[in-house]
Amino acid sequence: MSSSTPPAAHGTLVRRRPRRRPTPSTALSWTALIVLLVITVFPFLWMLRTAFTANSDIFSGSMSLVPPDPTAINFSRVLGLATPEEAAAAGGSGQNVDFFLYLRNSLVFTGVVVTCQVGFSALAAYAFSRLRFTGRDVIFTVFLAGMMVPPIFAVLPNFVLMRNLGWIDTFAGLVAPYLLMTPFAIFFLRQFFLGIPREIEEAALLDGAGRFRVLTRIILPMASGPMATLAIIQAVTAWNEYLWPQLVGRDPSVRLLNVAVATFAQSSPSTSPDWSGLMAAASLQVVPMLLLLIVFGRKIVDSLGFSGVK
Repeated sequence: MSSSTPPAAHGTLVRRRPRRRPTPSTALSWTALIVLLVITVFPFLWMLRTAFTANSDIFSGSMSLVPPDPTAINFSRVLGLATPEEAAAAGGSGQNVDFFLYLRNSLVFTGVVVTCQVGFSALAAYAFSRLRFTGRDVIFTVFLAGMMVPPIFAVLPNFVLMRNLGWIDTFAGLVAPYLLMTPFAIFFLRQFFLGIPREIEEAALLDGAGRFRVLTRIILPMASGPMATLAIIQAVTAWNEYLWPQLVGRDPSVRLLNVAVATFAQSSPSTSPDWSGLMAAASLQVVPMLLLLIVFGRKIVDSLGFSGVK
């Protein structure tokens, strides 16, 4: 019985695929990508650089990304770990941010908004994609028309409503305008639901499953990728909300982190803003959403070109 011999033993040369030389269009594309990456990342690097720089050294003329004398006093001031004397010595205003209280408020606000919007939008998207009722297409068109209305138009009516309900400076007033579905979320999920084969759903209905069970046991598990993508988008949007929380949630007990950072920036008694403290607070504010995108960002990439069930 003869044993197999590798081709190399007979002197056979293994041919390697020749490397493709970069074309001018490829080189131009990579150059543009690198330039855009630098433009995008540079403000964040400069924000960190300012956060680790004392106020007295900001305008020293150094353009290095590494501060000449790095210090963590700005983060201590923002977290309330520095005394007023230490804050004043660092060139700050002597003010601090109750960071963990405002972080808790922002996390609660974002979690409630994301949970309600994704849940209610999934119910509405399923109704528009599967159920047949009078005026369905007309109602869906009206919902889509809502995407063309600037959100600023609804601020004053919502504020008057919250004031009449006595919900100013309460969590109920903060989250009430965001609890239900949004036109974009309905459109986003509806397009995916339309791509799910009806045969799967019809088989479950023939087995005796109801519409709600079909939605929760079949449709939503199959739509986990798009729903995770929608949840991340809505989380980033809710985390960055400023105007409405500024109007309705000015009380420190319900103040969100965005509003607290702006209040901290305006608390400087001098004419010059507290840039170092402001950049330290902004750096800490970015961390939760940065972690969210690092952990779940792959879901967005996987769902961008996913329009049906394979």
